[in-house]
Amino acid sequence: MISVKRLSIEDARILIEGARAKAEQIGVPMCIAISDDSGNLVAFERMDGGKAHSIQVSTDKAFTAGAARKATHEYNAVNTPGSLAFGIHTECGGHISTVGGGLPVMVDGECVGGIGASSGTPQQDMDVVQAGIDHFLASL
Repeated sequence: MISVKRLSIEDARILIEGARAKAEQIGVPMCIAISDDSGNLVAFERMDGGKAHSIQVSTDKAFTAGAARKATHEYNAVNTPGSLAFGIHTECGGHISTVGGGLPVMVDGECVGGIGASSGTPQQDMDVVQAGIDHFLASL
């Protein structure tokens, strides 16, 4: 039998709270998604003004980060013509994201979920998800 650590809904709310605070600070309304360690959606928030297409983009970022246990920008770095990973974004029905703004949520060296944000630039999205993780880890 395997025991798996996984984000609870309360954990997801804390992640969103930290991400939202950063989004408000930088003045960019975001779509923020939280997945479990299998990439399944746990919680989602579309801030007032968050872009409609960013709903799917943020959930794909959270899916990628949680299920693959890898930051989306790491896939971006290897998803280039000639690379063995080129085309990874077409896998899983096109739900693998290679755009910055998705990070795995790690606790004690284990991936417990993923967080994705979208509506800003990739760097803004990356800053927002990092703020969510920092806020979550500070609450532990």
